[in-house]
Amino acid sequence: MGKIGEYAVVYSVGGVGYTLIEVLWRGHSHWTMALTGGMCLAFIYMNEARHNKAPMWKRCLADSLIITLAELSVGFVVNILLGWKVWDYSNQFMNLFGQVCILYSGFWYLLGIPASYLCKYLRKLLCAKKTSYPQKV
Repeated sequence: MGKIGEYAVVYSVGGVGYTLIEVLWRGHSHWTMALTGGMCLAFIYMNEARHNKAPMWKRCLADSLIITLAELSVGFVVNILLGWKVWDYSNQFMNLFGQVCILYSGFWYLLGIPASYLCKYLRKLLCAKKTSYPQKV
């Protein structure tokens, strides 16, 4: 599988996974969260490839930062500029413009653990080298 196909699968898994987490947590989601989730898992996938020898706590910290920055960016567009009110963390402790907060950044940190294993599994599945064995005569 080529790189485009590999990242298309990773993006799709991230989009479905993020939306599913939101539906389980809040009871509903928004189509922009599928796009955000795909983007997040793609960046986490890249980060895991580059830093797979780093301690798990560092990788989880990076994953949390990736997701938090994605939510901040998407939140500025969909919630502030477009006024769609997809989410609002204004009532949460240590929030930034109501788009991100320390509580959910902590959740994203914990999500980094299964995300790390998911990325490892996807890489193994998608990048498996095909070995050709000589034919016995």
